[in-house]
Amino acid sequence: MQVINTNLQVPVYNLEPDEATGNKHFRVYNYEGGFPNQSDLLVPHRKDHYLLVFIRTAGGGRQWIDMTPYILKDNTIYFTGPNQVIVKEEFKQLWSTGIAFTGEFLSLQENASLNKLPLIQNPQNAYELLLTDADILFVEEMLQKICIESKQPGEWQQRMLTAYLTVLLTYLSRLYIEQFKENDTPADQLLLKKFQQKINEHFQQLHEVGDYASMLYISAKHLSEVVKSQSGKPAIKHIHDRLIMEARRLLFHTDHSLKEIAFNLGFSDASYFNRFFKRETGIAPAGYRTKIRKMYH
Repeated sequence: MQVINTNLQVPVYNLEPDEATGNKHFRVYNYEGGFPNQSDLLVPHRKDHYLLVFIRTAGGGRQWIDMTPYILKDNTIYFTGPNQVIVKEEFKQLWSTGIAFTGEFLSLQENASLNKLPLIQNPQNAYELLLTDADILFVEEMLQKICIESKQPGEWQQRMLTAYLTVLLTYLSRLYIEQFKENDTPADQLLLKKFQQKINEHFQQLHEVGDYASMLYISAKHLSEVVKSQSGKPAIKHIHDRLIMEARRLLFHTDHSLKEIAFNLGFSDASYFNRFFKRETGIAPAGYRTKIRKMYH
């Protein structure tokens, strides 16, 4: 049974230890015509880990990732990280293999480089990778190797899993770049990505550009100039957009009061949060909640 952290506004599902090996940071899931856990259906949640799923046959079904619906396709990769809100709708029989791994697994010294891969960084906020026939053969081969190794605990297992996962994630990162092309210059783009990563980590506490500039050891002026040139919008807008994204998630997926949501996002005053949300979106939070639920329910 998954342990669910209910201290957050949207429940966080922890990675279950592997039943055979007890591994708490890496696990393989296989569905061979089975059905996912029905108790998970229609429950908005986050995961505290990364999940990469190769769906061979979906059998029909849909899931939402950050309020974007995905009709599940055959022979397709789907991937999520710890920040996304996921809602599973009705699933039929499913043939798939999933690999789940935690941030702790990626932080191990031999895995540190994996954190920098495009698929893990996910700068384009994409969650679906389409595969050619050649890609499918490669992915199937690597998944088979990972499945076999995950069942063989021992002193070499960690290194072997790391080696196979590195090859698989590197291959899929190349596909990611091909499918979601970027045209930015490397040095300044790296700074933009670091800025966006820091926002994801601290947006609930830090709302000012200067706070992030200090963390990146540069001036607020330089950060603002680079972010504007690379993204086309001011640095403060990135912070505001992240706050608005989270506010929309909470308004849609929870029944918490506006005051509770405001507090969760670092606003000490609910009325200020109300003005902020309306200024950024053109509609008050309560009105947005009513509108979005009518649209999708």
